[in-house]
Amino acid sequence: MTSNPLNPSNGDDNPKDPLAEMLQNLMGGKGLGDIDPAELAKAAGLPNDPNLLAQMFSQVQAMMSAPSEGPVNWKLAHDNARRVAAGSADPSVTSAQSREVDEALRLAELWLDQVTDLPATGLIGKAWSRAEWVEETLGTWKRLTEPVANSVANALSTAMTEQMPEEMKSMMGGASSMLQNVGGAIFGMQLGQAIGALSTDVVSSTDIGVPLADLEMALLPGNVAKFGEGLSLPENDIRLFLAVREAAHARLFVQVPWLRGHLLGAIEAYARGIHIDTSRIEELARDLDPSNPEGIQEALSQGVFMPQRTPEQDQALQKLETALALVEGWVDELTAAATEKVLPSAAALRETVRRRRATGGPAEHAFASLVGLELRPRRLREAAALWASLKAERGIDGRDAVWKHPDLLPTAEDLDDPKGFSERRKLAEASDSEVDDALQKLLNGGFDSPADIDGEKTDGDQTDGDQGEAEKADGDEGEGGEGDAPKSQA
Repeated sequence: MTSNPLNPSNGDDNPKDPLAEMLQNLMGGKGLGDIDPAELAKAAGLPNDPNLLAQMFSQVQAMMSAPSEGPVNWKLAHDNARRVAAGSADPSVTSAQSREVDEALRLAELWLDQVTDLPATGLIGKAWSRAEWVEETLGTWKRLTEPVANSVANALSTAMTEQMPEEMKSMMGGASSMLQNVGGAIFGMQLGQAIGALSTDVVSSTDIGVPLADLEMALLPGNVAKFGEGLSLPENDIRLFLAVREAAHARLFVQVPWLRGHLLGAIEAYARGIHIDTSRIEELARDLDPSNPEGIQEALSQGVFMPQRTPEQDQALQKLETALALVEGWVDELTAAATEKVLPSAAALRETVRRRRATGGPAEHAFASLVGLELRPRRLREAAALWASLKAERGIDGRDAVWKHPDLLPTAEDLDDPKGFSERRKLAEASDSEVDDALQKLLNGGFDSPADIDGEKTDGDQTDGDQGEAEKADGDEGEGGEGDAPKSQA
């Protein structure tokens, strides 16, 4: 008799725990000993609902037995992220909320037109639920986390295989291919948990400073309301302020086409260099106590997979943090300029957002512990000061012109000395101008000879000199001819 996932039984109409049945099937029908399936589920952060557990683990069993497309089970990550997003009251967006978000983003675009040289995007503003945010951004999360996720999944699989007792290996029988997918399934569930938790915090599509959804401009009304709790500020002011930030992010990423690839590429380069310390995972596998789910959960949440950074990783991380700070600093400066005269609460909201971005919330910390990557602009204030300095010296056009090419972007050292950056940039631009002038002169035929390039002779001097050299050469040639004849005859 085949077990029904919604009401599992052992063949004699006695209900059986779905997790216990799954683990027993995975182990070739053998028992679980002293392992309590409920405690394991609790350690993994799973719901204590037998029916829901049965559905989840029937899916897990099917995925475990099927060939995997890679080390990480992304379908499981997706499903777990959706479950977490929906588990904290995630109602569908109403038509009134969609209208409010659309109006706020349209007004934000008008305000930004006055404070930046970059043109409007023409994007249609959208209102998302948390589940919609997961759907729209999961592809980018996969791109950002896949290198480290693969490393973690492979390390988990290796550690589990090496730490497994010989008698258990024999019990596994022909399920070795399934065991190779266990590490990817575990990490997929943990990653889905982290992304789902982030969906309860973010207020927009670009809230973490990275364009997770390409060519989109959106707010999450439920999270905007949550953001405003305890601020004692008008709800409309909060929505408008966050709309200006979202529109500024969208305008920057759309009108500076290379920027999205630059940021995502920097994150990928950092992640590719991550190597997981398998000894730490082996230690965890060796010391696992199924009767202590809190200890297991604590080990996972405190970054048991967190890699040790190499000097190269530190350098890559500094470049990434500088780029994130420059983006957030520019958006911070523009949002302040666009709202200071129209929103009485703009200054208070600016400081609230600055502190929130600098410290990060619990969900961001959990994600950082899991994948070893923090997406926080630690130097937001210094970057905002640099953009303000450039505007004061060069105006809006000159400030925004820095985004024309990645080579023009300030470095971490420039954030320490905004005035010095401006002077250094002026020297570089002057040098570039000299090269351009010389190239234009060459194309116009202004350089006729090396002497003209050196600027040592006039055209008349060159003619006289050339004639004198020719006469001397003729004389030498004649003398040389007479002297050579006897030698030739000899």
